[in-house]
Formats: sequence, structure tokens, C-alpha cells
Amino acid sequence: MTTTANAITALVTGATAGLGAEFARQLAQDGHHLVLVARDAGRLQAAADVLERDYSITAEVLPADLTDDAGVAAVVGRLTDPARPVEVLVNNAGIGLLHSFENNSLEDERRHLRLHVQTPMELCHAALQGMLERHSGRIINVASVAAFANRGSYSAAKAWQVTFSRWANLAYGPSGVHVTALCPGFTHTEFHDRMGMDKSVAPRWMWLRADWVVRDGLADNARGKGVSIPTKRYKLVAAIARVLPARFTSGPPRRPKQYPSAVP
Repeated sequence: MTTTANAITALVTGATAGLGAEFARQLAQDGHHLVLVARDAGRLQAAADVLERDYSITAEVLPADLTDDAGVAAVVGRLTDPARPVEVLVNNAGIGLLHSFENNSLEDERRHLRLHVQTPMELCHAALQGMLERHSGRIINVASVAAFANRGSYSAAKAWQVTFSRWANLAYGPSGVHVTALCPGFTHTEFHDRMGMDKSVAPRWMWLRADWVVRDGLADNARGKGVSIPTKRYKLVAAIARVLPARFTSGPPRRPKQYPSAVP
């Protein structure tokens, strides 16, 4: 399959699971060609094969660890290739830390900060070079409604994404580049399973479907909104969180999954 000269290409990080996989699917459904970024080359290729088959687009795979300088450099190189412009960047890759800040290792906290703050900043900077020259482009930074709460270093990192995206959208919107922080609440993906969190700590009404979240994020970005909070219920949660005293916005406690004991 060959990319045409008029094709719009989107690059999605964390593209093999959860919101990243759903972004890739919806963008492919809309006719975008894709660059899929994640660590697992096998899963990337399997995802690319399905997307190419189902949507008749081209899906390029770019295995990279975005907590590593070399991995980030590879993605920056792809974003700044003038012969293959990327019109849409989705900074979705992320991890969660189950324990409190003082109980996490410093190395885990460094990786967490790198993935949620430094790497998106570097990729945004790279993507903007070509987008501003072309006077068109779209960037979505997947943040979280936790950005409006007080949940340790995760909230702090996501708050950076919200503040940066809101500013960047104001700064670059007049030049044709829309930047949006997508702030979902609890969403049914692999994210919480991978961090080992017991999902029963949040009531059923708080859980969203990934396709709703992505659809809202893409629509709000197309409309030029700097911040997207999917669903009325989470818009209300974010509004209340802004005015409540800090001690009331820590959210439900994170608990490890409980596994049945082995029978002797």
C-alpha cells in the first residue's frame, strides 16, 4: 500500500492498547494513515496489519521506549521528516504508579515524569516545527481529569499537560495548529490492570468507554478547544474539584488487586 501525496498522517504513541489503540482505530476509520509507536514490536505489527486490512490505510510501525533518550529521538526524527509530514500527533503513552509517592522508587517516579511530561513536550516541540510551516496540524495530549484533583505526582504531571496544552492552543491556534488536553475520568482500558489496581474502588457510574472518550477528544480538538473533558458527569466533577478544598479531591484510594489464595 502506498501513501498518496494528499494523505493525512497521524502518529499515535502507546498505540497497541487502550485509548491509543482506539485513537488509531478511529483515525484509520476517518482515512488517516498512521505511524504507530509503542515498545512491543510484535504487538505493533499485529495492530498495523489489522488496521491496514480493515480500513485500507497505511500503518507504519515505530517500536520505541519513550522513557529512553534513543526511543524519543527515533520518534522526534519521524516527526521532523519533511518528506513524510505528520499532521496529527496523539501523545497517549502513559503509566500509572499504584503506591504513594514516598513508597515508589525514585527510578519509577523519574520514568513516570519523563513519560508524562518531558516526552510529550519534546514530541510537541518536534511536531510543531512542520505544522507551523504548513499552517495546519492537530495535537492531542492525553491528560486526565486527575489534573484538577490532588493525586500525587500523577495529578501534577497531568496538570502540566493541561496547562501546556491550553497555552499552546491559544498561542498556535491562530496559525492553524490546534492543541488539546484530553481529560478523561476512569476509562475501561488496560491502564489500571497494568498498574495492578483494584478497579472496584470506583463506582460503576464513573467508568467510561474508550470509544466515547476518543470520539469526544477528536471532536473537541477539531473545534479548537484547548481542554476536552468527556461526558457531562466528568465536566461536573472537574468543576467541583476546582473549588473544593484540596483534602476533598484526593479521589478513591488505590488498592492492589486481590487474588484468591492458593488452596493447600
